[in-house]
Formats: sequence, C-alpha cells, structure tokens
Amino acid sequence: MIKYLFYIFLSLLFFNSTLAKDIDIQEDINLSFVCDLEKKILKNSEYNYQTFLAKDLNIKGLDKLKIESLKPDTLSINGLSLFLSKSEKLNVKVVSKDIVLFKSIDEARNYSESAIIDRKSGELMHEITRNIKSENSEKDISFYTCIKQ
Repeated sequence: MIKYLFYIFLSLLFFNSTLAKDIDIQEDINLSFVCDLEKKILKNSEYNYQTFLAKDLNIKGLDKLKIESLKPDTLSINGLSLFLSKSEKLNVKVVSKDIVLFKSIDEARNYSESAIIDRKSGELMHEITRNIKSENSEKDISFYTCIKQ
C-alpha cells in the first residue's frame, strides 16, 4: 500500500512539473544499496497496469545502486539505469533526511525515468515512461526493497 502511495506522490510531483527544473538537495550523502525486485507493473499494448511478482519474472535485482549528493545542486545516481547515470540530465533532484527523489526526461520529451527511495525503509520505486507524446504511452514501474551497504 505504501508503494502505491509513493507512485501517486511521484506521479503528482513529476508529471505536474515536467518542464521545470526542481532542485532541493538538503544534505550531502554517499550511499550504496543492494536491491531485490519485489514486483513490476506494466502498462503497454499487451498489459494494462498488470502486476508481476519478482518470482514470475526473469529479472534480477540491483547489485549496486550508488547515490551521491552534494549541496546545493549535485546528485549522481549509478546502477539503476544508464539513462539516469547521466547526472547533468536530471531535471528533478530532491534529497532530504528521509527520501531521495529524481527524474530525467530526454531532449525529445518522449521518454522519462523517475525514482524515489525511502532512505529509512529501503523502499525504491522506479518508473520508466516511453512514448509520452503518444496516446499509447508505455509504463514500466518496478518496486524494490533495498539494503544499505
């Protein structure tokens, strides 16, 4: 249930501000996580927000998710995706005591990735949206449980 609330929060925050650069980095961090996939929700031409458990998918978790931030505006994400690893392209960067939230959208504004991780509980939600401009946009939403290293 908490994960769905994260998704709703993330959607409201990101999709209402896709054209703005939002940066609020409140503290310096250097964290590494190992994350296990719990479930994935797919929305595409074949599935309409269908949920798949990790045991039903042939997808591994994240061996090393590394998050670094420096006040006031530097955030680096490595290990989640190649797209998000390009820190200069992150449009939204939020780092607080409890959460790290980030989003990036490509130059054509047709592909985006966003994620939010709760630093206390280790819950991570990663969303990929393809074909944003199309009526048949596709979403891939993954939920992970992460442990600090």
